[in-house]
This record gives sequence, structure tokens and C-alpha cells, in this order.
Amino acid sequence: MARQSYPQSFWHPLYWPTWLGFAFVWCCAHLPWPVKRGLGKAIGLLLLKVAGRRRHITEVNVRLCFPDKTSAQQQQLVRDIFIANGIGLLETATAWFRSPDYLRPITSIRGAEHLQHALDQGKGAIIIGIHFSTLDLAGAINKLYFDIDTFYRKHDNPLFEAIMTRSRKQIYGAAIDRKDLKAALKRIKSGRAIWYSPDQDFGREVSVFAPFFGIQAASINMTSRLAKMTGCAVVPLAVSRQDNGHYQLEYFPALEQFPSDDAVADATKVNAFIEYAIRRHPEQYMWMHRRFKTRPEGEEGFY
Repeated sequence: MARQSYPQSFWHPLYWPTWLGFAFVWCCAHLPWPVKRGLGKAIGLLLLKVAGRRRHITEVNVRLCFPDKTSAQQQQLVRDIFIANGIGLLETATAWFRSPDYLRPITSIRGAEHLQHALDQGKGAIIIGIHFSTLDLAGAINKLYFDIDTFYRKHDNPLFEAIMTRSRKQIYGAAIDRKDLKAALKRIKSGRAIWYSPDQDFGREVSVFAPFFGIQAASINMTSRLAKMTGCAVVPLAVSRQDNGHYQLEYFPALEQFPSDDAVADATKVNAFIEYAIRRHPEQYMWMHRRFKTRPEGEEGFY
């Protein structure tokens, strides 16, 4: 449904399902952690059975990226991916409706000095984020240590957008429309760090082809473009859910000799870090998206 077709009043019956949905999400956010993880696992296993299209995409991605695994190992990884992403839904609810301080007892950070060093140069920074199932929770956790900005995509439903805007305000300094390059440049040039996730396929027009798990993947070149226009550092970040239920943020040293004059080399360097981070916890990545949707000329699609 187009955005302009929604009524102005949020109390219109058209919005009641949204209100009910968010009421459920709010309740989930206030459950004890063991209950949230158990419920998340159940949701993930349910989705594994009913979300046939997403399961197919995940299976294809796993076969492409982990050809060394046996068929049984690949299927186990697919199962683990759905469980991890089911838990991620409850983590997202927590990020939306609980204060970041609620997360302090179960979080730790490594490599904070790398982002701090970049910010101390006064040119701002781009944080390379990754679409792990912990993505939304990671933003809330990061608030405990740094005040950063982020890119986001507007939702068509105005009520959904309003509630999400409220949650973003308690996590980020500013949430910038992903198409608003001018605003992003202004924030970076003022010395801010901005979270950017360049690990999805946005099509041929804004991408170059660079290797990712040994496969030529359409890789957005915005990371190097922003770095060139601002002179800022590009600092990688990995976020993981630990076996003990705790969460760890780990910043890495800024990419060296980045950006260069070679867009493919830059994208390859970014993809190499993303692949490294994923291989440490492959089940926690959001493999449900068509990462290899856009193919080089003459190649058939995978999905």
C-alpha cells in the first residue's frame, strides 16, 4: 500500500493491526532473556517450516558459500541460521523497547580504541556494519560506548515509521535516509561516525562486482565514495552473540590505503572483512536475502 493512501489519524482502524503487532513486540521485549531466547528459537524453527521461499534462498546461499560442507552439515547450518534469526527478532524487540542501559550487564567491547582513534582525527568515520541477526540490538549496545549515526530505510506505514523513529532516537544521534547523501556527508564532515552496512545487493547501477566467498557479487561502492568525499576513516565492526548469552562488539583497525582509485579493489577489501566476520559465526548472518541476485553479464541467476 502506498504511503499516501494511509489515513492521517493513527487511531483509524487501518492501523489497529499495527498497534496490536507492536503491543505484542513490546511484551516480548520485557520477557526474561531465557524466555526470549526460547521463544526466538521456536519462531525460527517455525519459519524454517513455513517460509519456503526464504528457506530456499538460505539453502542456495549456504551451498554457494560453504561448498566444503557435506549436505548434512549444510542443512544443519540452515537450521541454525533460522534459529539465530528467530532469536534476532526478539533481540530487535528488545532494542526497540528497552533502554540501552538494560543491556549493559551482558555486553562487552573490544577494539574501541580503533574507532576512538579515527574520531580523534576530526574527520568522522564510517563504521562497516554487517547484517547479522543481532543488527538492531547491536545499535543499542553500541550506544553504551559511542554516539553514532546510522542510515535507514523509511517504512511505508506512517505509524510503523513513527514508532521506529522513536526507537532510533534513543539509539542513534541521527537516522539518515539511505538516499540522502548530502545529509550523510554533512554529518561525517562534522566529525560524526555513521553506521553503514554495505553487504547487500542493491543492483548493477550502484555496484561493482567483487569476490565474496569466492563468488563475484554485486557490491555497493558507496563506502569508498563517502570516504573519498570526506577523507574519513573506515572502521570495521563485528557483533556476535556469545554462547553464554552475552554480546560482544569488536572494532577493528581502520582499513589501510582506503579508499583507492580502484573501486573493485576497495569493494574487495570491504567484502574480505565481511566474509571474515561471517565465517566466525556463520549461523548468525542474515542469509535469507538474495546476496548474489545480480549476476555478471551472461551468467544465469542462482535463485
